[in-house]
Amino acid sequence: MPPEAIHSLVDGLVELWERFRHCFWTKTRDQSPNAYHYLSGLLRMVEKRTFAGIGRTTEQSIDSIHHFMTNSPWSGKDVCDQVQVEIAATPELRSGGMLLLDESADAKAGDETAGAGRQRNGRLGKVDLCQVGVFLSFVKADTWTWVDGELYLPEHWFAAKWAGKRERLGIPSDRTFKTKLEFGWDMIQHAVANGLPFEAVACDDLYGRADWFRAKLAGAGLVYMADVPCTTQVYLTRSAFGVPETPPDHRGPKYKLPRVLSDEKPIAVSEVAELPDTQWQCIRVRPTERGYLVADFAARLVWTLRDEKPTEEWLLVRRDADGDHRYALSNVHAETPVEDLAWMHSQRYFVERSIQDAKSEMGWDEFQAQKFRAWEHQLALTVLASWFIAQTKLRWAQEYPRDPELYQQLDVDLLPALSVANVRELLRAVMPLPQLSRDEAADQVVKHLVNRSRSRKSRVNKKPSRSNHRARDPA
Repeated sequence: MPPEAIHSLVDGLVELWERFRHCFWTKTRDQSPNAYHYLSGLLRMVEKRTFAGIGRTTEQSIDSIHHFMTNSPWSGKDVCDQVQVEIAATPELRSGGMLLLDESADAKAGDETAGAGRQRNGRLGKVDLCQVGVFLSFVKADTWTWVDGELYLPEHWFAAKWAGKRERLGIPSDRTFKTKLEFGWDMIQHAVANGLPFEAVACDDLYGRADWFRAKLAGAGLVYMADVPCTTQVYLTRSAFGVPETPPDHRGPKYKLPRVLSDEKPIAVSEVAELPDTQWQCIRVRPTERGYLVADFAARLVWTLRDEKPTEEWLLVRRDADGDHRYALSNVHAETPVEDLAWMHSQRYFVERSIQDAKSEMGWDEFQAQKFRAWEHQLALTVLASWFIAQTKLRWAQEYPRDPELYQQLDVDLLPALSVANVRELLRAVMPLPQLSRDEAADQVVKHLVNRSRSRKSRVNKKPSRSNHRARDPA
């Protein structure tokens, strides 16, 4: 890798900012300088990526950064839309990509944060006080990036008694309750409208178990690979389906709703996996840095009631070396080889990878803010940071191909791709974070202590505590 490639990272970041700077204009101000400093902080810093931390590290006004993220009315959605448009305009990404849908939770200490409440935290595997986002990722080969997201608000947030809290935290007045599945479907439709190129949609069993969600995807002409629970019921043959005749001696209204008329009973997908005629194949799906992803797969066509009528779908069963089984339904063409089904299913790893990169490498785990707008703005800048990394990796792979002799020298059949951490480390090398002198550090500490003192004074004057009343009471 020539030195000029590493030095070009700064130019690449500036070029990205120039292309997106119009997204940060408001009716009264150009907020794009704050966007540049915040974005560079997310990409270069390794810890304390809070509003105050980024402001101090990038030598910007903390108040200005806080206002930019929490109150300034620039549109985070415009940023996500332009990222999707740029992906669509990238020749190398116009075919073979996939959309990956998933949710992720972040633990919270209280319910004074937009969307916080007792709900399932998948990372912890239990119900806990947390905030949940629904995220859409794009992946093709070694290129992956977030492209959209929505903050999930539990239904109780829309109760009348929560109106004051919704207003205080900036929840839009026209916002209504939507499920995670509805958010997922909306984002997929929006991606299609933006021309985002993808071959299929992959999702976990929260989405896959919903017949209507799979039906929506199929109705829009989209291929899906959707995980389903092991208890999902399927038929092995097409069942007769319709409105049964009402017996002459039937008491009550005539039958009007269609139902399965055949005697065949549905069977759980976990039982299908154990049937003697279910054929298994050991498939080497794709290379990984630890070797190859290898697992046993079984695929067979089954019938479900996806569209409130018998619908043929592929059932794919994956059996890992530890004995764990995973199940998925797909509407891909009936002639599709099982190897292609296995590959599609394995792409779900990259949505977990993109979420982990956002949290550990781009500061999502360190984000601390209460307001709804701050969450949307953080999402937009995380999407932009993710796209910068993806573009850099893609460009370098084209401009600086690997030396073929490396394969022989290292005696390997695969050379690892650059990681997000690799790109960030190189960016820090050519765009180093400022190092404080002893006097500058002392000045910052004094300023911080003064601000804390003023903040406490303001709060005490605004609303005296009971202890303050007692201290002034002569009795």
